[in-house]
Amino acid sequence: MSRKPTGQARFFTRGMIAARTGVNIETVRYYERIGLLPAPPRSRGGHRIYDEALLRRLNFIRRCSELGFTLAEIRSFLHLVDGGDYTCGEVADLTRAHLADVRRRIADLRRLEKVLGEMVARCAGGEIPDCPIIEALFEERR
Repeated sequence: MSRKPTGQARFFTRGMIAARTGVNIETVRYYERIGLLPAPPRSRGGHRIYDEALLRRLNFIRRCSELGFTLAEIRSFLHLVDGGDYTCGEVADLTRAHLADVRRRIADLRRLEKVLGEMVARCAGGEIPDCPIIEALFEERR
C-alpha cells in the first residue's frame, strides 16, 4: 500500500491501532497470522511497533470487510495495491464481481423472507402444540 509522507514518523502499539481502527486486537493478530498485515518491526524491548502505513492498511482491510468482501477478495485488492501497478479497471472488475455476489445474496434473502412470511401467515399463534411452522420445517425440500 502506498505510504504517505507524514513529516515526523508516528508509531503505535497493537492496542493503539486496534482502538484507532475499531478492529479487535485478536483480529489484528489474525490478519498478521494470515499475511494480510505484514509482521511489524519490533522495538528494542521486543514490542511490535506499527507505523502510519500499517494503520492505513488495517483501515483498508476493515473497510473492505465492512463492505462484505471476503478475505480472498481483500487479499486480491492488497496484491494489486502492493504491486503498485494496478489499474482502476482491475479494481472495478473485483468490485463488480463482489457486487454480483451481493445481488445474489439479496435475492436469496428476499426468497427467504417470502418463505418465512408464508410460514408465519399459516400459523394462528394459538396455545396448542400443533404448529404449521414446525410442520413446514420438517417437510422435505421440493
